[in-house]
Amino acid sequence: MDLYAFPPVAALLDGAHQLLMGLADLLEPFIGVSSAAAAVVLVTLLVRAALIPVGVSQAKAERTRARLAPRLAELRRRHGTDPERLQRETMALYTSEGASPFAGCLPMLVQAPVVGVIYALFILPTIAGHPNALLVQHLAGVPLGSSLVGSIAAGTLTPTTLLVFAVIVGSIALIGEVTRRVFRLPVASPVDAAQTSPLTAPAAQRLLGVLQFVTAVIAVFVPLAAALYLLVTVAWTLAQRVLLRRAFPPEAA
Repeated sequence: MDLYAFPPVAALLDGAHQLLMGLADLLEPFIGVSSAAAAVVLVTLLVRAALIPVGVSQAKAERTRARLAPRLAELRRRHGTDPERLQRETMALYTSEGASPFAGCLPMLVQAPVVGVIYALFILPTIAGHPNALLVQHLAGVPLGSSLVGSIAAGTLTPTTLLVFAVIVGSIALIGEVTRRVFRLPVASPVDAAQTSPLTAPAAQRLLGVLQFVTAVIAVFVPLAAALYLLVTVAWTLAQRVLLRRAFPPEAA
C-alpha cells in the first residue's frame, strides 16, 4: 500500500505542495528562476525552527544521560548478571532523578511525521494524483527533479549538473566531518567501555564516524530538491547542537 496515496496523507502533501509553490511564486520577482530552490531552503529553515523545542528536549536528555552515566555504569557492574534486578534499579534511578530513559527517543518520534511529509515533497514525482511541479524547476540550470546517479545512468550528466551536486554533496560531507570532530566522544578501552557506555568503544566510534557521511551518500541518489533539503538540514543541525551544547552543558556527575 502506498502511504502517500492514503487520502488524509495525500491531502496534507497537496496542501504543503501548494504552499511551497506559492512561496516560490512570491520569491520569483526577487530571485528569478531559482525561486523554487530558495523556497526549498526557506521551508526547510522554517520547519527546523519549528522543531527547536524538540532539539531542546533532546539536549536536556543528553545532559541527563551524561550526568547519570557513572551511576548507571555502577549498576551494570553490580547487577550485570541479574537483568531483572538491573532493570528495576535503572528505572528506580531515573525515577529518583525525575527523568526517563526514553526522554531522547520521544522527541524524535514526534518530529518524524513532520520531516517525512516535508521530505516527500522533494522526492515524489506525483502528489495527490498530479505532477509535482517543484521537480521541474531549476537551480543553476539543473532540474530539481534530477539526481546525480540518475543523470549518470541516463547519460544526461552535464558539467553544470556535476558541479552543482559536487558542491552540495561535498558540503554535506564537510559538515559531517565537522560534526564528527566537534561531538566526538572520548574513546575508551574495551574494558572501560563495557563498564561505561558502548558508544565509547573503539568499534562504536568508527561506526559513528562512518554514519556521519551516510547523508552525503543519500544525496547522490535523491533528486536535487531533496539533496538541497539535506544540506540545509545537516547545517542547521550542527549549528543547533553547538548552541544547545553551550546552553545545556553536560552536568557534573
